[in-house]
Amino acid sequence: MLATWDKVLADLLPIILNITYLIIGLQMFHAAIRSFIDQENPSRMGTGLFWLILAVLFALGQYLPSVISGILVVILAILTLFKQVKVGDVQTATEEQSLARSEKIGNWIFLPVALLGVTSIIIANIFPALSSSVIAFGAITATIAVFLVTKNTVPELLDENNRMIQQVSTTGILPQLLAALGTVFTAAGVGDLIAQLIAGIIPADNRFWGVLAYVLGMVIFTMIMGNAFAAFAVITVGIGIPFVIAQGANPAIASALAMTAGFCGTLMTPMAGNFNALPAALLEMKSEYSVIKLQMPIALIMVAVHVALMYFLAF
Repeated sequence: MLATWDKVLADLLPIILNITYLIIGLQMFHAAIRSFIDQENPSRMGTGLFWLILAVLFALGQYLPSVISGILVVILAILTLFKQVKVGDVQTATEEQSLARSEKIGNWIFLPVALLGVTSIIIANIFPALSSSVIAFGAITATIAVFLVTKNTVPELLDENNRMIQQVSTTGILPQLLAALGTVFTAAGVGDLIAQLIAGIIPADNRFWGVLAYVLGMVIFTMIMGNAFAAFAVITVGIGIPFVIAQGANPAIASALAMTAGFCGTLMTPMAGNFNALPAALLEMKSEYSVIKLQMPIALIMVAVHVALMYFLAF
């Protein structure tokens, strides 16, 4: 019965993904409108145009010619380069309001976050065909939970949507750009080159050395690139497939652990500016590397844990 449902859902997957991208596009469109009419924003036209273009790319990207999409991405880069994307007048709660809500809601505030992950894992395990869209189901479940827990209204949700999008600002598209960069590197043959280099160092039939190379490759390449999304495609093609998965490792388990191993690299690199340099600036730390120094011991421990988990769980 589940197999039948899995096939039906596999056929519906493109529709589900399109709806997901449409919802994201509508969120960006809302932020664009709010930016255009924000008289307090000195760059309201540039900011509004940035979010409007991003809304079009998310909602209608599959229908646009690749050349048009490329031109729109270049415009996004130009607006960012010339600092035309700025945070305007966003609605924020006062300290007294935040404290009152905190006392009223208590630990229930963590329920939506927990449901985001739990729902995604459950759906991915029951319906593997939906694995590429499970985060959308998790997000919808979490949003419903937010309404139930906070008792907020739709306008309040839209205010928070606008605030979050604008405060995250241009760094919000970094994962997509880095993932695309990883795809470009793979198409350029970087993964094959890495595979040739690794083949000359480690034996092809040794599981442990293959796992170690896969994990460390993700960590090191992520530190260089600043994001695991860019590293994943290259390292998986160059190391993961020929030296780990080819030896019988479960692709889902091995690749998932490889991605989180890359996140360990994110904790140890100044290239991950929005994760490490930005918090140091916001907290006014004496050293811009303070966050990295605090995270590094845990990150190194987790790297060793990832090697063990992949070796014992993936095979």
